[in-house]
Amino acid sequence: MASPSSSITSFCFQCEDSSNSVTFRNGWRLRSGKFAQLCHRCASVYEYGRFCEIFHPSDDGWRDCESCGKLIHCGCIVSFNSYLLLDFGGIMCMECSKKNFILARNRCLSHETPVPTEESQLDATQTMIEPQYRPRVTESKLQKISINCGHGVTPLFQKSLTATDADLTLSRLVIPKKCAEAYFPPLSGPHKIPISILDTDGKEWNFHFRFWPNSRSKMYVLEGLRDYMVSKKWQAVTFYRIEPGQKLVMGLRNTSAGSSTS
Repeated sequence: MASPSSSITSFCFQCEDSSNSVTFRNGWRLRSGKFAQLCHRCASVYEYGRFCEIFHPSDDGWRDCESCGKLIHCGCIVSFNSYLLLDFGGIMCMECSKKNFILARNRCLSHETPVPTEESQLDATQTMIEPQYRPRVTESKLQKISINCGHGVTPLFQKSLTATDADLTLSRLVIPKKCAEAYFPPLSGPHKIPISILDTDGKEWNFHFRFWPNSRSKMYVLEGLRDYMVSKKWQAVTFYRIEPGQKLVMGLRNTSAGSSTS
């Protein structure tokens, strides 16, 4: 939490509120070494970690965490301390970095190799997907989806939705890089391509699939989801593949109840 400023400030660094009744608080450190002075509203947004999400959504420089897919405004002084640069050119948010450190330390202490569960015994590519994206689907749910779609289905990966994923204005879903390259059609360039995906009731939806260059990495997105989002209340999404045929199926899962909503 930022501490109250002891210096005299005439206006908020963000909204330029110059009210004499405003109590200013320290925000991020500026290049001058001083702290940006923020009014109560702007300081609260900053302290809750939503500053760039609210005030800079249309700015350039957004990139996704290679581990959880969370979007981070890289290059912005506000979020300078919220991510790490990876050796291969991607980024990782500080939350995932801390979790990975703890997991690595625990594995070193226990000298144990994680044993794959039945839920993660898919195809060989599944072993490359991070644990948080591995699908958790019951056998009865798989049978129901298979009946609705008229074919057997294989669960591929799942993702809990971020604030930007659930934004109707953007109407897009950020696909984790490894999942996109393993299970979606290959892209020869940044131009979007049409893609049709079934929902778990067997209804076909038409979207667009593309990527954005991000330094030496890529951000993959599924676009044109407005109608889909309006018709369904989603908190997490799971992707499946029809066998045979390779057609993708997208279903929803209620994270609070742990049950499917579509």
